[in-house]
Amino acid sequence: MSKRLRPVNLRTRIYTVVAVLGFSTAALVVRAVDLQVLRSDFYQGEGDSRYLRDIPIPVSRGSILDRNGEPLAVSTPVDAIWANPKELLEHRERLPELANALSLDLEGLTQRLVQRSDKEFIYLKRPVDPDTADALLKLRIPGVASERAFRRYYPSGEVMAHVLGTTNIDDRGQEGLELAFDNWMVGTPGVKRVIRDLRGQVVENVELVREAKPGHDLILSIDRRIQYLAYRELMSAIAEHNAQSGSMVILDVTNGEILAMVNLPSFNPNTRSNADPSRRRNRAVTDVVEPGSTMKAFTVTAGLESGKWTPTTPVDMSPGTLMVAGNTVRDMHNYGYGNVTRVITKSSNVGAAKIVLSISNEDFYKVLHGVGFGEITGSGFPGESPGFLPESKTWGAFQKATMAFGYALNVTPLQLAQAYSVLANHGRLRQPTFLKDAPNPEKQIVAAHVADEMLPMLETVVSPEGSALRAAIPNYRVAGKTGTALKYSKGGYESNRYISLFAGIVPASNPRLVGVVVIHDPGSGKGGAHYGGLVAAPVFSKVMDGALRLLNVPPDNVQHWYANAPESGQPINSKSAAPDYAPDEPNYEEGVPQ
Repeated sequence: MSKRLRPVNLRTRIYTVVAVLGFSTAALVVRAVDLQVLRSDFYQGEGDSRYLRDIPIPVSRGSILDRNGEPLAVSTPVDAIWANPKELLEHRERLPELANALSLDLEGLTQRLVQRSDKEFIYLKRPVDPDTADALLKLRIPGVASERAFRRYYPSGEVMAHVLGTTNIDDRGQEGLELAFDNWMVGTPGVKRVIRDLRGQVVENVELVREAKPGHDLILSIDRRIQYLAYRELMSAIAEHNAQSGSMVILDVTNGEILAMVNLPSFNPNTRSNADPSRRRNRAVTDVVEPGSTMKAFTVTAGLESGKWTPTTPVDMSPGTLMVAGNTVRDMHNYGYGNVTRVITKSSNVGAAKIVLSISNEDFYKVLHGVGFGEITGSGFPGESPGFLPESKTWGAFQKATMAFGYALNVTPLQLAQAYSVLANHGRLRQPTFLKDAPNPEKQIVAAHVADEMLPMLETVVSPEGSALRAAIPNYRVAGKTGTALKYSKGGYESNRYISLFAGIVPASNPRLVGVVVIHDPGSGKGGAHYGGLVAAPVFSKVMDGALRLLNVPPDNVQHWYANAPESGQPINSKSAAPDYAPDEPNYEEGVPQ
């Protein structure tokens, strides 16, 4: 007998369904209130974090200009291509297309993405020119986007490379003046808030968070015209004499500004390939040399400062040798009996040694240290060497004698130029500077009358009687000094390796420019010449001839000018009057300790 079915209670079921629906509705309302009211800020932030971004506004690095406003370093706009590795790896089929567009190795690209798959941002390639970037973005590859950046460009290339230095891929200074004045030129990037779509592209600018502030321009004391001239003539001399390297520095006597500083060999700062480190050194401030007979100008200065010597004080240089503490100081020739001026004219090691041995160590050191030897010049160039000037209390008689003609101490070309500028500026020192019109106070180092007496003595060097006739400049009076030093290695001085130097001042009657030329290892080229008067002096003449004209410095050798003028009485072209004579037996300023 079957059981009787109980009747269905419809009212109970309806109440149950209504209760369930009511509870669900209440839960939804509570959840909505929680999302929209109680925790709205949190969830809004979570949503914004997926689409709202603060991105930097790149700024241009300040330009570097020469003293006449010509650009030496500028930042040009480029693009940087970046990607979200995780998103891009989800579309591996697009990787060959991406690699081809960016000229990247497919295997290397894939490996980079896999290694950084936990990141949301990596650079794929930078810099990229804007046209290439636009073409890539049109491919609409998921996870790939671009941002604006800047790249440094150097219009003068190798000519300015050592002075300017370089920046890295982030446009930050790494060498040279780019490093020294990085904070001045770098600027402050801005920040803006944007909305990006799923592909990372900006679809809307929301607000400006911080305004961008471009970097400041840097105006240098360098004259690009003179820089090119110095580079060209130095290159020509190095090629002619088959030398290894060289440097030239030109200072403006009136304010200490560096008008030119060149080095060879050089490098191209526009390529980021790793150049030979030896090519990247600014030898004019980092490399030191024994200055040879260019030091005699300061030996005689110290003698005059002591009051024991005058330009006409007699000096016996015969028989061409001098014994000092059991060692021999030698001259190339026996210059016989003369005066202090003849010591400079003939570049006598014996005469220089006699002068320096007659004064105290302290008096000699005071002059050498005063003109800047043994400490950095204060130019602000990164990595500048202070050279080497031993303390006076450590000198023996023979060491002091060899210092008189340029051995047993080291200087940089810039230090040597600074020292000669003291003689050119009535005994006053100004620190060399790379900045145009920068405050640059001067300090009296040498008595004015002593410095003024030195210039006529140094003029005799640039004459048929001296060792530097080839430093002469038509229609200008030139004062200067040659130097020829043997190179030192661990085993001692090498008998067949030389440094050729010339330091000069023009115009001698009212000095405006000081120039120093240093050439390493000449001698295996034309005629095997290695003397400073034959190798370095002609570079000085050619460069300074052009520099004086570019700066509109009036000639001061008017008597010579009209003496060589045509019958019409008009001045001849200076180039046609260029000296073509050098002594058959030039003075040899070797003076190597024996």
